[in-house]
Amino acid sequence: MTTMVLFEHPLNEKIRTWLRIEFLLQQLHHCRTINDHLTAMAFFRNVADLLDVFERGELRTEIIKELDRQQHKLQAWIGVPGADTEVISALIEKLIQQHARLMAAPRIGQLLREDRLIALVRQRLSIPGGCCSFDLPTLHVWLHLAQESRDTQTERWLASLEPLRDALTLVLDLIRQSGVFHHQSSLNGFYQDNAEGADLLRLKLTLEDALYPQISGHKSRYAIRFMPLNNEHGTVPARLDFELACC
Repeated sequence: MTTMVLFEHPLNEKIRTWLRIEFLLQQLHHCRTINDHLTAMAFFRNVADLLDVFERGELRTEIIKELDRQQHKLQAWIGVPGADTEVISALIEKLIQQHARLMAAPRIGQLLREDRLIALVRQRLSIPGGCCSFDLPTLHVWLHLAQESRDTQTERWLASLEPLRDALTLVLDLIRQSGVFHHQSSLNGFYQDNAEGADLLRLKLTLEDALYPQISGHKSRYAIRFMPLNNEHGTVPARLDFELACC
């Protein structure tokens, strides 16, 4: 069975930031059960990275604008012959709900910024080994609390991010679904094309190709150079077939 590997590349800074937030939120939920120092460090490092990303730009404003933009795009499909009006209406309602929920939510990440334990750990993360027990006795004690107590606090932290997580998931899903994969071929490991108005490139390669793409581009044009996974002995075929979606 052929294994396909999916690569995604943002074509603007907005999508670049959103993909990073999506990645960090996924990591947070993966290590939400903190039962030792290792899982604690994974969790708190992701929280610290998220807070750093939140401090760049007007995140809530940009996502709300995108919710409105997607709503207008869907409304244009209502009444078009062959369009599933019921599905479109349901999506529009979801967009409206997420818009209202995000507007009503407190400042994104505020609960995390104000938490004393998170602040203490965050201050020590840049120091090699700076989160050991003699540096952070507060964390050391917290890790000895009952699992139920830690779980309750972790769920409270994650719940504060739910309005952002749900809105971002909906927006990125709609962006991804807007592009259809097409069969393309590169010559001598290189491919380029126009991407007028696109936000995201999605590319599929087979694992057997043992290649990865180096993508450069912006909203009007992009270029892809395929590189061998094994730099010393790998080769790139003169003609390479792959799947590409411009979203």
